[in-house]
Parts: sequence; structure tokens; C-alpha cells
Amino acid sequence: MAKIIGGLTTSHIPAIGNAIARNKQDDPYWKGFFAGYPPVQKWLDKHKPDVAVVIYNDHGLNFFLDKMPTFAIGAAHEYHNADEGWGLPTMAPYTGDAALSWHIIERMVEDEFDITSCQEILVDHGFTVPMQLFWPDRGPHMPRVIPVSANTVQHPIPTIKRCLDFGKSLGRAIESWPEDIKVVVLGTGGLSHQLDGERAGHINKKFDLMCMDKIVTDPEALTKISRHELIREAGSQGSEFIMWMMMRGALSAKVKKIHQNYSIPISNTGAGTMILENVD
Repeated sequence: MAKIIGGLTTSHIPAIGNAIARNKQDDPYWKGFFAGYPPVQKWLDKHKPDVAVVIYNDHGLNFFLDKMPTFAIGAAHEYHNADEGWGLPTMAPYTGDAALSWHIIERMVEDEFDITSCQEILVDHGFTVPMQLFWPDRGPHMPRVIPVSANTVQHPIPTIKRCLDFGKSLGRAIESWPEDIKVVVLGTGGLSHQLDGERAGHINKKFDLMCMDKIVTDPEALTKISRHELIREAGSQGSEFIMWMMMRGALSAKVKKIHQNYSIPISNTGAGTMILENVD
């Protein structure tokens, strides 16, 4: 049977992609941020997952305010990306796992989640930046990918509890797949940041670190945070934390934190990186 070996978290802001393209990893502004990734790359090189489920939010490349699914799952054989206007280099296509995608979609619909299934979908920086950070060389152990998009833009966004429950259903669906494969789940985005309005530049380190602690030890406690409270504490774009909760739900009740890094300010964002390993 398929086995989820763990979950990873990372910010996915487009400025990271520009820093990679310009080889600024050792720049004083970026050095503390990029220092958080070699331990993740080493962990991935050790475990060599076959599939990466990448939970991210589309930034207008596929969905816009007129049509915004709450949850969408890619079911394609490969995924292309395109320039969204940030000047990021276009990546080579990523190989999908359509059979596993359809299995997940079928099982989650049986679990009464309404999934938008996408047989063709362009992946934006929310997807490609984490892939660059975790698999910078795209070597022989590059996993197949399944993109999962969550609405963090058009209100009403899903509640934190709904996202944790989504993850639980996702985890059950993955681990009911009959093939012996290893799967890693990525929760991307966040942490606290606001890009516009009177609170532009808002970062809440105390709240971010609390979330990074509770997501390991007591994720259920985080479900008590309302959507309004999440935005008040973490900023309007800090709502991306719900994708971390989707990842956490897919893991076992008990997890072991292998690595953590927190860096601010990276493009006016509280950027967190974690490895959470499943405990059988």
C-alpha cells in the first residue's frame, strides 16, 4: 500500500524564484532563508519519495475571482507553468500521476468533499517555487507530482477545521492506493504577511511561531481560530496557513518534527520551513 512518509512546509512567494534565478542564495538578505533548505533536501535524498502532493493556491493563472473552486486537484499526466508577470523563468513540465490523482478524487468525493477535477491545469509560482527549493537539481529521484489548489483569495475561504478534515480525507485516500509507493505532502504558503492596504508589511512572529508549535503537537487546537481571527493575526495573505493545515491533516496523529527554520522579513513575509515525519 502507499505510505505517507511525512510533510513539508515552505513559503512560496515569487521573490524566492527571482532570488534563485539570480543566484542570490548567499546574499545577506536571503542567506538565513535559504539556510533552512539543505536539511530538507538531505531528508528527501534519503527517503526518495515517489510522489509529492503539492498543496498550494492558484494566483490567477487558472482561477480568478469570477470562478474560484474551494478545492481543486490536478488529474493530468504532466503539468506546465507559465509566466504570471513576475518575470520568473518558465520551468520544464512536471510529471504527474493521473491514476493516483483520480483515485484520490474518487475517494474524497465518497468522503463528501466536492472536488474540482482538473485534467489540464497550469501551475504557478505557488507550486514551482517549493519544487525548486526542495528539488533544486531535478535529478533522477524527482517525484511525480499531484497539485492540490485551495482557495485563499475569494471569500468565503474554507475554515481551518475544514482544511484539517480535508487533509485527513486526503491521507486516507492516498494510503488506500494499492501500490507500494512513498508519498510526501507539501503545505505551502504563509506564514503571516499582507501585501496591500493599511497593514501592508504586517508580520506577526509570535502568532507564526505558535502555529508552528501547535501544528506539531496539537493541530486540533488551531481549528478554534476563526477565519476572521486568522486574517487579523496573520494578515490577508496569511490565510495561506490553511494549506499547512491541509498537509497536517494528511499525516498521522503523532508526528516527529525533524527540522524547523523561521526567517523574517523575506519579501515582507514570515517564512517558515518544517519537516514533519509520520510516526507509525
